[in-house]
Amino acid sequence: MERLTITKFSGQIVGFIDVESNGDKTVRDFYGKILGYYRKSNNATTLFSGRIIAFGDVSAIFFKNDIQF
Repeated sequence: MERLTITKFSGQIVGFIDVESNGDKTVRDFYGKILGYYRKSNNATTLFSGRIIAFGDVSAIFFKNDIQF
């Protein structure tokens, strides 16, 4: 498993994306709480509850309020 760290420009950590060897991803906030999942087998990103929010890998969308462009 590979862990990607998501940070603000200032260096503050806002969350993590855990990537499994099969391509599945688990998105976690700074405290380790699971925000959602990307499942490669059905090519869908879901909330923690299982509700599909998008088809395709948009796992970084969970951090849209934390990252400013």
